[in-house]
Amino acid sequence: MNLEEYFVRTGYNGSLEKQDLETLTDIFQHHIRAVPFENLSIHCGEKITLELEHVYNKIVRKKRGGWCMENNQLLGWVLKGLGYEASFLGAYVFNPHQNTYANIMTHLLVKVVIDGKAYIVDAGFGVSYQMWQPMELVSGKDQPQAPGIFRFTEKNAIWYLEKMRRKQYIPNQHFSNSDLVEKKECRKVYMFSLEPRTVEDFRFQCSYLQTSPESLFTKKSICTLQTTDGFRALIGWTLTETTYNYKENMDLVEFVTLEDEEVEKTLKEKFNITLEKKLVPINVKGYYTI
Repeated sequence: MNLEEYFVRTGYNGSLEKQDLETLTDIFQHHIRAVPFENLSIHCGEKITLELEHVYNKIVRKKRGGWCMENNQLLGWVLKGLGYEASFLGAYVFNPHQNTYANIMTHLLVKVVIDGKAYIVDAGFGVSYQMWQPMELVSGKDQPQAPGIFRFTEKNAIWYLEKMRRKQYIPNQHFSNSDLVEKKECRKVYMFSLEPRTVEDFRFQCSYLQTSPESLFTKKSICTLQTTDGFRALIGWTLTETTYNYKENMDLVEFVTLEDEEVEKTLKEKFNITLEKKLVPINVKGYYTI
């Protein structure tokens, strides 16, 4: 494993001399625009493991993506290798269908400290809730980014992330009431504490999420990738392409339903993913909003 090979994968060729916020942001944005957030391994008979060498081989050499425990673990390794003060935290994801936070800590994220200021760097959420810039860990401050306005609030040492989105224009009205469409303008994303975590803290969750019939990830095949002006997502057979702020305070959200034979071609053309095993798409009706 080496950093140079990782940067070839993400296309980053900027300076690595300074461990500053500008460099961190640039490295981070190259990652989220090159490495998809995806769970396709679950739906093509592969096991997701958390060994760093396996994650590196999958994402860097096989040009795949991964979920938070893979994406953020790899990004954390890169940042530490560059000399950043980086550590892992664990979050509980909000389930809008049940209107509550999960009771299992399933989300791994990265905290980075620069010149005494703490930032959250999260390359593993996907769709419209994927931050595009490191977020300063400060309570009650609106932090506008291209995807919308993100905000942390802190109460009794627990931190909460929420996001305010723009209005959405959906040309294909067939999808206007789809369960994939977020109905609320303000959405809770996850909650976390500042207790340092290690990858070992996520062993059970990694197994549970890819085997339990109650897991979102066994119910839906998901692949999402950030672009320069929005994101694209393939959930089951539904391809979504979102353009942020295509006109004032309005995002363009385009849906299309693929045929079986179009799925693998779309993964290659839109996400630069070529799978080694046959994918069995799935999209059980339920809450996974974009």
